[in-house]
Amino acid sequence: MTVNTPALCFRSKKILAPMVRVGTLPMRLLALDFGADIVYCEELIDIKMVQCKRVVNEVLETVDFVAPNERVVFRTCVRERDCVVFQMGSADAERALAVAKLVEKDVAGIDVNMGCPKEYSTKGGMGAALLSDPDKIECILSTLVKGICKPVTCKIRILPSLEDTISLVKRIEKTGVAAIAVHGRKKEERPQHPVHCEVIKAISEAVSVPVVANGGSHDFIKEYTDIEDFQQATGASSVMIARAAMWNPSIFRREGLCPLKEVMQEYIKYAVRYDNHYTNTKYCLSFYIGNRNFFEMGSFYEETTAILEAKKASLKAKTQDEDEQMEDTDVIKMAVRFDKREYPPQITPKMYLLEWCRKAKHPQPVYETVQRPLDKLFCSVVTVAEQKYRSTLWDKSKKLAEQAAAIVCLRTLGLPEGKLNEGENHLINKRKRENQEFLNNKEHEDDLLLLSSPFLGRHEEWSCKYYTRI
Repeated sequence: MTVNTPALCFRSKKILAPMVRVGTLPMRLLALDFGADIVYCEELIDIKMVQCKRVVNEVLETVDFVAPNERVVFRTCVRERDCVVFQMGSADAERALAVAKLVEKDVAGIDVNMGCPKEYSTKGGMGAALLSDPDKIECILSTLVKGICKPVTCKIRILPSLEDTISLVKRIEKTGVAAIAVHGRKKEERPQHPVHCEVIKAISEAVSVPVVANGGSHDFIKEYTDIEDFQQATGASSVMIARAAMWNPSIFRREGLCPLKEVMQEYIKYAVRYDNHYTNTKYCLSFYIGNRNFFEMGSFYEETTAILEAKKASLKAKTQDEDEQMEDTDVIKMAVRFDKREYPPQITPKMYLLEWCRKAKHPQPVYETVQRPLDKLFCSVVTVAEQKYRSTLWDKSKKLAEQAAAIVCLRTLGLPEGKLNEGENHLINKRKRENQEFLNNKEHEDDLLLLSSPFLGRHEEWSCKYYTRI
């Protein structure tokens, strides 16, 4: 069992709430600049995250979690490592734990969304759908608390009755969470409905774990001094701000709000610096500026782009040096890739090469594979009969790189590689023969087992019928 050692304190904090499409890296960094103590990322679904690969982006100096389609699902950096909480949508304890372990060393805490009423969250049993399943809530949170070293929190909405709400938060408290964020509305209520400060206050009085009040943007929070008023009205340990921060992140600034033009320019700087997708940048800016346009950012864009391009070029030169180190005049090279669609199921060039080496009484092929730091691609060199072969094309995985190297060897030697268009496939035929021999041997063993059975003499008629059916 892993001992939970929370580093984050959730008392007397001003927190950026998790907001879908808004809580990306530029917004989180901007909120920190203006005075936020803790920032939550947007809700990210566990099924999507478990497919991601952790990649260190040396150009942007970030850690990226990249989906199989090469899309960056979550991006973070050293600047926020000690104050960013990763929020996930999950309805499965083991999957939630897998995601938490994937991101654990790059974030300050893990949060489970248990309050979002939107269909994209609830249809999978996540978000507010969890409020009707306290047992599952307890299972997910307990699994996370026991399984990782970072603090675990959850964000809920209030239930129809105060009694049920208090009962739920007490069960949540027993799981060992570091804090409970409470949006003071029921799941069917929307921002235009008043926030129930009295319910959040009752929750704060019922548990000893820090309670983070959320939902005050519409009724309370218009400027920095209002944050404390909302905290006092709810009796909460801390305050979490969503829409007021979305409209102007300088809501966290003790000295007061900054002009929107200044806020927008700072946001764009982060968006450019960290290569934020333009559609997300446009979406977030729309909350600040409506239909207005602010300029004077052209020179910054050009300067920042030039810096990033120079860094790319430097890393590319380093990669080329590493490629040259791999160059060997004794290596036979071809520009080939392995495409599994061109081969029968379970048949690969590596299998064909191994089979040929056995028949030719050569030692089995030896593969040496390296990965490039810049793009994380792989290249493999295979040695067969003291000759080396490799593809000049780099691949996304070690397995694909090794298959490509095997293809180069087979084609150089004029040997079949198992492709569908090569006609009769002797490896498939061999596998069929082996499978048939296995089935024949299995039937023979079953026959012997049946004939030796003590039931045969006592129930001869039944046994003979059974034997005939076999």
